[in-house]
Amino acid sequence: MALTQSGPARDGWSSRTAFILAAIGSAVGLGNLVRFPAEAGANGGGAFVVFYILCIVLIGLPVLLSETLIGRHGQAAAPESYRKVAQNSGRSTAWEHVASLGVFSAFVVLSFYCVLGGWVLYYIGTFVADLFTTGVVGGAFEGSTVEEVEGLFPAMISDGVTTSILNLVFLAITLFFVARGVSGGIEKVAVYLMPAFFVLLVGITIYGMFGGAMAQTLDYLFTFEPQKLTGPVMLAAVGQAFFSLSLGVAGMVTYGAYVGRNVNLGVTSGIIATADTTVALLAGLCIFPIVFAAGLSADAGLGLMFQTLPHAFQEIPGGSLLGLAFFVMVGFAALTSSVALLEVPTAWVIDRFRFTRTVASIMVTFFAAIVGVLCALSTGMLSDWHPLGFLPMFEGMGLLDTLDTFTGKITMPVGALLTSIFVGWIANKRLVDAENGLGGALHVFWRFLVCWLCPIALAAILLVGIFPSIVA
Repeated sequence: MALTQSGPARDGWSSRTAFILAAIGSAVGLGNLVRFPAEAGANGGGAFVVFYILCIVLIGLPVLLSETLIGRHGQAAAPESYRKVAQNSGRSTAWEHVASLGVFSAFVVLSFYCVLGGWVLYYIGTFVADLFTTGVVGGAFEGSTVEEVEGLFPAMISDGVTTSILNLVFLAITLFFVARGVSGGIEKVAVYLMPAFFVLLVGITIYGMFGGAMAQTLDYLFTFEPQKLTGPVMLAAVGQAFFSLSLGVAGMVTYGAYVGRNVNLGVTSGIIATADTTVALLAGLCIFPIVFAAGLSADAGLGLMFQTLPHAFQEIPGGSLLGLAFFVMVGFAALTSSVALLEVPTAWVIDRFRFTRTVASIMVTFFAAIVGVLCALSTGMLSDWHPLGFLPMFEGMGLLDTLDTFTGKITMPVGALLTSIFVGWIANKRLVDAENGLGGALHVFWRFLVCWLCPIALAAILLVGIFPSIVA
């Protein structure tokens, strides 16, 4: 029986464990497996990691709990949940537009996120083909030069037809699970894929302990050098903590709406944040030993996953099988996140227009597919199209990078900032206290964070995102 409030039957999580796995799946994605290692590599390793963990505890977790408690109180799509909290607090219902911004952000992120999911499918197919050709003994891509292996990525993204088709395939897989409902689809993908994801992640990490440069990785990730903790590094860590938990897209508000009253949100939010952080750290322990063992650089940005790692798999025994396992693992994480992103606007359409779930999810997917195909083409045949290039912030960016920057540096930070203000200053304190599951000194500390530290930190992310010269 689903955990829901009394009243009309409403689909929900079948258990607390299902909610936790789904929420972890929502948070864990390409941000953990791609962005965290890349950010750590570009920002001094240990200094970045230590400050990142601190930011998760002091900024990410308070906002995560804030979003979830709004959803649990509202028991509806994100805008309606905000409206109910505002109404029950005697405040203006205009606060629902904060959630509307989150729904918009989720839709936009979904549109280009599935393009990246398509890239992952491409590499899964590439390693499957290579496994049949090379076998499981030698390195991957035998007979290919380094330039040929690293050239797979630019060749792929310049092929608009291939990336568009793969984007649509990944989006269709996402639609399949969302259309089946919360307990019948979204929960199933989390309950089965998240454990499989963790098994693969731990397995590859263990391989790195014995077959990779683990000592060098531990020194790189966990040696704290205070002189490297500069202003830009601290802001990068704050931003990564924010993006790692997928805050500002109304995802946890939406998932929180399916949670019953017998679930302690404070405890479960802590579990979700801990799991998400653990995955980010394991991603570093998984990727860097392989990269360092091949004598390659950790500072490669997005190319770390799609160019440096395939080259690294070329240099190690069993590279084809290990590469396949790695990208399957990444695919699992990407799918659980894309499912959460699609559920946010789908739930809104259901509540707003009273459509069936099937119709609502297909409608959202149709429009996301249009934007997604344009994003896929923007790295190839439409690479000269810079939709917001007249603004300095978006100068020279194609559509995919424009949407990524627009949501990541503007709409998502604004949404999270306003959420912390809403919960900390606007919503009725008794209402919030009844939902958050905290007590004593921990509750006082959380309220201090959500009222003061979170708004300041999120405002800093927003300002630096728009005006990067502030820390230049």
